[in-house]
Amino acid sequence: MMSKQKPTVMVVEDEILLLEAISKKLELNGITAIPYSSGKEAIDCLNNLSKLPDAIWLDYQLKDMDGLEFMGQLKKNGECAQIPVIVVSNSASEDKVNSMLALGAKQYLLKAEYRLDELIPIMKQFIAENKTQT
Repeated sequence: MMSKQKPTVMVVEDEILLLEAISKKLELNGITAIPYSSGKEAIDCLNNLSKLPDAIWLDYQLKDMDGLEFMGQLKKNGECAQIPVIVVSNSASEDKVNSMLALGAKQYLLKAEYRLDELIPIMKQFIAENKTQT
């Protein structure tokens, strides 16, 4: 009997401690984390994965690119363009939020407003909703 596959989330966060904490929390909650501290490496990986992640947890401000650039790269690959993205950032100016949503991000959350424990159920619900739509 095959067990139900665990959902996977690619976590793109350049603060290593936070990347590890998010990944660990996701794993503890039955979600496989694919951690990346570089936007470029994450994009390269997506272009070569046989099975795409169920969602992407994206920090807006990465060392090698910002969220807009990441989303732009993501949209170049037709299959990857379908992956739901949640943007989690330290700053949320209206332009930034609107630009990211216009590029297809599903949600934009401010890090300061949520504890990690609160973000995991949001991510789980998000994955469940997107699974029913496909």
